[in-house]
Amino acid sequence: MAKHKTTRKKATAARNPGQAAARVDLPRIERAVRQILIAVGENPDREGIRETPRRVARMYAELFSGLHDDAERYLATTFNENHHELVILRDIAFNSMCEHHLMPFEGKAHIAYIPGGRILGLSKLARLVDVFSRRPQVQERLTSQIADLLSDRVHVTGCAVVIEAVHTCMTCRGVRKPDAVMVTSAVRGVIRSSEATRAETMALLLRRG
Repeated sequence: MAKHKTTRKKATAARNPGQAAARVDLPRIERAVRQILIAVGENPDREGIRETPRRVARMYAELFSGLHDDAERYLATTFNENHHELVILRDIAFNSMCEHHLMPFEGKAHIAYIPGGRILGLSKLARLVDVFSRRPQVQERLTSQIADLLSDRVHVTGCAVVIEAVHTCMTCRGVRKPDAVMVTSAVRGVIRSSEATRAETMALLLRRG
């Protein structure tokens, strides 16, 4: 019983931003943010930003909580079901942090898979997106990580992941193109090898209206 409680406690902690903060060196981030404020010509002791280093430290602990979570644990529970057709979950909202400029990107992930005899709870697909997105990321890797984990650990017959996102490192700086949307896809198994299955999957994943 004690072992079961410990496991449950760890699982809860990984989803709790306050617990995630306990695993991050908050004082070190605060010192770094204070130095950044000084470097750009601000007064870190000014009333309006006096608490900014502390706020930023806790924000980073929350945004990067996926570094301290194991996505595979959400795949531990599956259900035996004689269903061998497409299962699709669309419009999974997410936000992540681009590792190149540490600026956010956000959008929606769409996931499809064909079970190999066992199915997942739909909430677990959303959990995968959460875990992998709450890390320093690039959209291409995020897309592949979700597809690879489904393919390798659930042993699905096939899967596809499509992500559509807006990147503030492109909308707020640099080329400043606010209407640009980046789309990435990762396809595995029969969805990749069968042209007809891939076409059906993409049509359903990207259906509008």
